[in-house]
Amino acid sequence: MRKIFLSRTDKKIAGVCGGIAEYFGLDSTLVRLAFVILALLGFSSVIVYIACWFIFPSEEF
Repeated sequence: MRKIFLSRTDKKIAGVCGGIAEYFGLDSTLVRLAFVILALLGFSSVIVYIACWFIFPSEEF
């Protein structure tokens, strides 16, 4: 079973978008762009990002 983690290598702020991109096999830039677009459209992606920052565990080595 795969788990989602905060990325330690692909991060700009906390590694949430990098971790989501690794989990789904996407480019992290696309995930970051989606978060920004959703925030500009009025969705609460910033709140979701902060919640994920506290909920997701750090990546294990």
